[in-house]
Amino acid sequence: MDSFSTGTLFAALAVLLLTSAFFSAAETAMMAINRYRLRHAAESGVRGAMRAQALLAQTDKLLGVILLGNNLVNSASATLSAVLAIRLFGNGEIVLFVATLLLTFLILVFSEVTPKVVGASFPERVAYPATLVLAPLLKLAYPVVWFVNLFVQALLKLLRIRKPEPGQGNSLGLEELRTIVLESSGRLPHEHHRILMNLLELEDITVDDVMTPRNQIEVIDLEDEPERVRQQIATSHHTRLVVQAGSFDNLLGVLHVRRVLHALTGEELDPDILRANLEAPYFVPAGTPLFTQLRNFQSSRRRLALVVDEYGELQGLVTLEDLLEEMVGEFTTQAPSDTGYLRREEGGSWLVEGSVLLRHLNRKLGLALPLDGPKTLNGLLLEQFEDIPEAGVSLKLGEVPVEIVQTQDRAVKVARIYVPAAEGHASEGPST
Repeated sequence: MDSFSTGTLFAALAVLLLTSAFFSAAETAMMAINRYRLRHAAESGVRGAMRAQALLAQTDKLLGVILLGNNLVNSASATLSAVLAIRLFGNGEIVLFVATLLLTFLILVFSEVTPKVVGASFPERVAYPATLVLAPLLKLAYPVVWFVNLFVQALLKLLRIRKPEPGQGNSLGLEELRTIVLESSGRLPHEHHRILMNLLELEDITVDDVMTPRNQIEVIDLEDEPERVRQQIATSHHTRLVVQAGSFDNLLGVLHVRRVLHALTGEELDPDILRANLEAPYFVPAGTPLFTQLRNFQSSRRRLALVVDEYGELQGLVTLEDLLEEMVGEFTTQAPSDTGYLRREEGGSWLVEGSVLLRHLNRKLGLALPLDGPKTLNGLLLEQFEDIPEAGVSLKLGEVPVEIVQTQDRAVKVARIYVPAAEGHASEGPST
């Protein structure tokens, strides 16, 4: 190297440090790039993404060529720095020691830490252009990389370390998907984010959480007077009605009102016509996850199911609409009788019927009442009091003050909820 000037050697050292910085930034960017965003960009026709995806499909060879180039460049930098130190300050142990320390500092700052921080912060902007160099370099150095990987594979086999199957390391579970959706709340429209979260929670919600309780099911009793049955069918706000003979213990089936509209025009309603148009009752066990029930509705082509406990006792009724409302929110096509359970008063408080589901209450008022125990407000209040409370008694459910307004038949009929100021904005939306 005596034929080269000192300035040329310094320029060569700077080029080597920049080359090392390129390999460091490229390595970090290629490893830090979001695989799903990369796949989407590649499918959209972005050439840099397509090259990056092809390189990442052979990660061992990609890392091999990057580390091979980086180590060669760093070794050359060390040799060149020693030559420069000897030429400028003479041959000596102290000179070489100081030159080594100085080169280590330069490599750390300019060729390692700074480029890797940039690569980790802007993976796509670094990785896509870097593939223009890495792809041909991998082809050029493929024999050397292949030879090195022989020893790597042998060492992994000796240590009994198995590489994951293609795509296995990047697969996401339900919890990981939920975390991604939560973190993307600022980038998605509010409604889209809410629907996605509802979809991910379908496995955690059961039919018990959304069903209409047994005592609120509208039922046609064929043992009633025909005129009363006719009146009930004609004024019903539901398209399907449960039919019994005497009591819930003798359920006959489900009646689609549209099928018997012609029978209402006659002078007398024939119960046999109703029986002939009944669908067999469809029972599902309590505790069935909503996602499972949604698939069951789809496979059985049903829209209504009767929920029974382990003893076969009827607990409630769940419809396809109930499941859809858990995903996309409540529809506006509710029966008038179904909208009276929640009413806002002038002072900002809310009058709520005790039979309202806690999930609906949380969604309507933006509360966070516990859902792992009782399903209704009445059940939660009775659990807290451990007795039947009297009207006028108040308590706090967490940070939510609740006043008992009316009790009836050993249950809380109506309660008044004072929504905390921090959560009051959520209560502006609902109106009944």
